[in-house]
Amino acid sequence: MRTVFQRVLVTLLSMLALAASGLVGGYMLGRSVSLGQAESRLDGYANRILIESVTSTSESRSMLGTMNASPYKLCSYAEIEYFRQLIFQSQFLKAAGRMRDGRIVCSTTTGRASRYEDRRYIPSITRPDGTRVYKNMPPFRVDDESVVAIQIGDSFIVYNPYNLASLATPPMHFALMAMDATTSHISSLVGEAPNVQARILTQPGRYRAGNTLFATRCSSEYATCTTAFISIPDAFTITRGYETGFMALGSISGALCGLLLPLLYNRNKSVEQQLIRALRADALTVVYQPIVDLATGNIVEAEALVRWTDEYNNAVGPDVFVQIAEERGFVGDITRLVLRHTLRDFGATMRARPGFRVNVNIAAADLGDSTFIPNLNEALTEAEVSPRNLGIEITESYTARQQVARNTILRLRQKGHYVAIDDFGTGYSSLAYLHDLSVDAIKIDKAFTKAIGTDSVTVSILPQILTMAEALKLRVVVEGIEMQAQADYFAANSHYIHAQGWLYGRPVPARTFLQMLDEEEARLSRQEEVPDGATVAAF
Repeated sequence: MRTVFQRVLVTLLSMLALAASGLVGGYMLGRSVSLGQAESRLDGYANRILIESVTSTSESRSMLGTMNASPYKLCSYAEIEYFRQLIFQSQFLKAAGRMRDGRIVCSTTTGRASRYEDRRYIPSITRPDGTRVYKNMPPFRVDDESVVAIQIGDSFIVYNPYNLASLATPPMHFALMAMDATTSHISSLVGEAPNVQARILTQPGRYRAGNTLFATRCSSEYATCTTAFISIPDAFTITRGYETGFMALGSISGALCGLLLPLLYNRNKSVEQQLIRALRADALTVVYQPIVDLATGNIVEAEALVRWTDEYNNAVGPDVFVQIAEERGFVGDITRLVLRHTLRDFGATMRARPGFRVNVNIAAADLGDSTFIPNLNEALTEAEVSPRNLGIEITESYTARQQVARNTILRLRQKGHYVAIDDFGTGYSSLAYLHDLSVDAIKIDKAFTKAIGTDSVTVSILPQILTMAEALKLRVVVEGIEMQAQADYFAANSHYIHAQGWLYGRPVPARTFLQMLDEEEARLSRQEEVPDGATVAAF
């Protein structure tokens, strides 16, 4: 009862702790995503203002060109009426007229007799091409809106102040900036000019200064830039959904992890402890699958497969419990169990049949274990079995540590053991690789066998593997043959091949396998005994 209470308490505490962590993580991630979204919106807003500015500037320059080519006498009633018609047809302009020496001579708003004609206006900006830009000339002011006028030659136009003002999108703000060609002074034509470094207002990009985000877009054609900006607190108000969503998601994810992690930990720990107990009790079993000579169909080898049923009567796959043993550092116990069972089950057969061989797979940890080979020699001596009767299979991925693998393989072969690379073709194979390892045989992975008869590129590699094996004088064992068509594919090859798969027999206990050998021996009693033996793998 106390143990159950403790598990429930640990689970609840884990859920609360990870939910809190998820909440904080979601908050931080949400803020980051929110600011990113705000910057994207700000950049889009700056681009929208710039496009509107470029479009209106293009119209104004076209209008000024038309005005400077006016067919009418300067500031005559006909010309003023002509200008009014042009303004009426325009989209962005409010007024137009003539200026000389900074003085308004006439305009569509004031006519000829302007009371402002004696006042001289100084341009805010003078562009390199001589274009002059004026801000807020009194005759054209409307309410509190900024009014911009542009003069080319004797003609000038006045922009409608509500054009860009209509694009206002609080809490985002904008400023339309231009630089004077003579003084390099930066001036705000429209909008609210922020007090920041000049580069933020004149160089395209996204910036963060103090507590404010900025996005600047520029027009190379008209030497103007639009800067949109928003305070970071306001940025979170327009993207609040992201922050809230990530906080909720982080909290829920954390709580679920808090619920699942203790369960997964307990489950793994339970499986590990059960496996340790099973190894101590010698409760794992070994079954044997026949391997045949493809040309004759006679059994020449066998592979031993380790099996385990846990304390709850659940069959646990080798891919699960072997991995646990490898991670926890006791996979060598499984290797020793398989070796012990193999010598017990086939010791008498090996002594009676010198050509009979059993191969045992070893793990990566065995390759680097200095006690592996001495223990192997001791077990063979006690069983009175020759090393040539016990072969070794090494999974290809284990041999990635080539120096360790090479040294171990060399010592095994010097002792007289047969050495094969299992699951060949799964990622490390090459001529140099096999030559350096100096093995006796390769076992082609069943993934290649399954690809036979399909359009998979995998099957196209098979002829290359077989040619490579023949060039290196390596024996070949093909795994996973389940259909006659697969067997026929390899039988058509001139290379001497052994085959393994359900087509020739499923894994069986040692007693059944020995009965199969006896029955086959009876059938072949008048034939010469096949010199090759049986192959046994640990897992």
